[in-house]
Amino acid sequence: MKLGARIFKTGLAIILSLYLAIWIGLDNPSYAALAATFAVQPSIYRSFQTILEQIQANIIGAVLAVIFVLTFGPDPFVVGLVTVIAIAIIIKLKLEASTIPLAIVTIIIIMESPVENFIEFSSIRFLLIIIGVFAAFIVNLVFIPPRYETKLYYKVVEYTEQTIQWTMLFIRKDADHKAMRKDQTVLHEKMVKLENLFLLYKEERNYFIKNKYSKARKVVLFKQMIICGQKISTILKSLDRRENELFHMPENLQELLKEQLRRLTDYHNRILLRYAGKVHSQLKPDILEEIDEGKITLMESYLELYEQAEISKEEWLHLLPIISHIMEYEEKLEHLDQLVDSFFTYHKNENKVLMQKEEE
Repeated sequence: MKLGARIFKTGLAIILSLYLAIWIGLDNPSYAALAATFAVQPSIYRSFQTILEQIQANIIGAVLAVIFVLTFGPDPFVVGLVTVIAIAIIIKLKLEASTIPLAIVTIIIIMESPVENFIEFSSIRFLLIIIGVFAAFIVNLVFIPPRYETKLYYKVVEYTEQTIQWTMLFIRKDADHKAMRKDQTVLHEKMVKLENLFLLYKEERNYFIKNKYSKARKVVLFKQMIICGQKISTILKSLDRRENELFHMPENLQELLKEQLRRLTDYHNRILLRYAGKVHSQLKPDILEEIDEGKITLMESYLELYEQAEISKEEWLHLLPIISHIMEYEEKLEHLDQLVDSFFTYHKNENKVLMQKEEE
């Protein structure tokens, strides 16, 4: 397992929170370290976004803890009751769900304060929690800025390549169906993570206008890359679902479909390579014409199949979504190619692709 930036940030936040608490002269600095552990965020933007909500949630927990201890005492039942009430209030106020664990820690730490001088002890412990939150915020802001662009690109490429491999194996009748379906579940999980990573990248803010416009163009590009990846995944699922009807088609139509998918997947891979700077030129016009001709030939052959009644109308209709998805896949790829071409043709000084070594 590789150590990622968030692991290092957590360690740095703990170190900083302990030093701050010791420097101020507060007892039990470990409470600040505990708060820092919960407060570390995956991005600078989310750190800005959640710090106020974290403070609000902790104030809610602290106030409830003090009121209930002074009224009913620190009985375990009371601690549980205060926790439930605090969570209900946080949810009602529509604060981030990520603030709840730290609010619960605040409640427990305060409610275990000695009964004698309870207000003084609880205030100190609440201050330790706030120190931990600010330490995490400072670390998020200053240390180890996330490289979501690099990570996102490599994850898109990994997902796309795996999906294309299974698609071509399937259409050539070489796929192990059990292994393929198992891998499809893994690919679905990867797409969920990929979409979350895209959101983190999209959320990151740029504070210089030049970088801001370049980032906006990249967001559109990555969104289209994900859409193209989802589309080839949809094709694979459709092929698998309609396997019997697919392989009952005439051999020439199966061959046309296989060849068109080969052209499109090669086109897809080339676009991704071009974005990373591994290919400098657009696809040659004659290859693009070949793709267009392949689309026309495939559609004409499919329509002729209906007119000649070589298969039942029901089977013909079952195959229609596959043909439709392939046509749409080509459209999505053409749009992605246009975006990449525009990205490298205009505003060259602002459009810089930050490709570094892949990190986990």
